[in-house]
Amino acid sequence: MSFETDADIAALTAAFRARTLPKEKWTHAAHWAAALSLVAEDEAAAFRDMPAMIRAYNESVGGRNTDTEGYHETITLASLRAVAHALSGAPKGTPLHVILSDLLAGPCGQPDWILSYWSRENLFSPEARREWTAPNLQALPW
Repeated sequence: MSFETDADIAALTAAFRARTLPKEKWTHAAHWAAALSLVAEDEAAAFRDMPAMIRAYNESVGGRNTDTEGYHETITLASLRAVAHALSGAPKGTPLHVILSDLLAGPCGQPDWILSYWSRENLFSPEARREWTAPNLQALPW
């Protein structure tokens, strides 16, 4: 799925919310697109609601939310913080697809971006999956 327009991001977000997005379309870029869309719409609501939305989506495609798979609190909150920072740093009126493209062109575009801040052991612990766990390698830049 490409995100060449804001309409592409809106369609992805609507399908994610409705739990009609096929599992194979829930890619690294799609995670960022949905997070960006939700934060742009209402930042406080995104931080409040995204955890339940991800859990529900995971279950809708046959996934489970356990100590070893599915929803991950630390990754979700770190990603939302990155998106909020990207939005706040963009000139007013910048289209979401441009912000998303810039975000994906940087470190966050790499699936292992988060391992610059957390060791694998800490990040994939049951505690970090269940609740926010501060980075143990270096502080987040946002």
